[in-house]
Amino acid sequence: MAEKWHEAYLNQLSMLPMQQIEAHFQLSKLADWPNADGLNLYRQQSNMVDIVEFPAFVCQSQLAQTDAYYEQIIYQQKLIPTRPNSWHDLFNGLIWLQFPKTKQLLNALHVEDIKAFGLTPRSARRNSITHFDECGVIITYEKSLEDLSSAKQLLAKLTAHQWHEVFVEHRNMWGQGLHTFMFGHANLEMLLQPFIGLTGKWLAVEVPQGFSELCYKQQIAQVDDALHRHIKQQQVFSQKKPLSPIPLLGIPEYWNANKSPSFYQNSDYFRPARQHNRKSIR
Repeated sequence: MAEKWHEAYLNQLSMLPMQQIEAHFQLSKLADWPNADGLNLYRQQSNMVDIVEFPAFVCQSQLAQTDAYYEQIIYQQKLIPTRPNSWHDLFNGLIWLQFPKTKQLLNALHVEDIKAFGLTPRSARRNSITHFDECGVIITYEKSLEDLSSAKQLLAKLTAHQWHEVFVEHRNMWGQGLHTFMFGHANLEMLLQPFIGLTGKWLAVEVPQGFSELCYKQQIAQVDDALHRHIKQQQVFSQKKPLSPIPLLGIPEYWNANKSPSFYQNSDYFRPARQHNRKSIR
């Protein structure tokens, strides 16, 4: 039997990020790559398109020749160049469809810095934005008197690389007080062939009480609102080192092997924090 176009994806459906993608887009039912046309069909079916001015996807080979940079094309032409049969570009499109307000904000910040400083060298803010765009993980905690304090304490421990305490001793918090959403499309691509060393960069946002009871579509709409607001109000990417690392395969429900506490004893992967990396969660 010929290999299916999404064989690698189907093999990783036990991972939470792929389960979330599948629940929302049902890639497993597609006979072939959706590419730009398929992403535009998702775009038309999405209620989120009505909320923001949403760019269309276009096959990269159909773009007119231009000297404009990728982010400038999106901003000026309202088109997202998409390479065919590319997991990297497909996952990027699926992130656009889930978090349109945030993706549009990041695009605008890129263009703002390009206008101010030129394309090269990249500004520090553009470097941070790109890092989050490629490798970002969103962690949510609910605005609940019962859980808020413990969730913030756990995030502070996560920042301090207290991995055993975060992932083993308080494992029950994941999927309860804390929820994760993959934002980085490059990390989604790498999760198709996971390896020890795979690391994301996380930001935490507060979501309304009752978030855990919502369906995935409602959750990502709230996450997009919260993340967009957080980035604007806190000027996140103008801060020095705004992102903290997280070993992706250590997050509960991301990797079957992490059910054993011994998994977290690999200090080459679960590295101790440097003192100057510590920051508070507000």
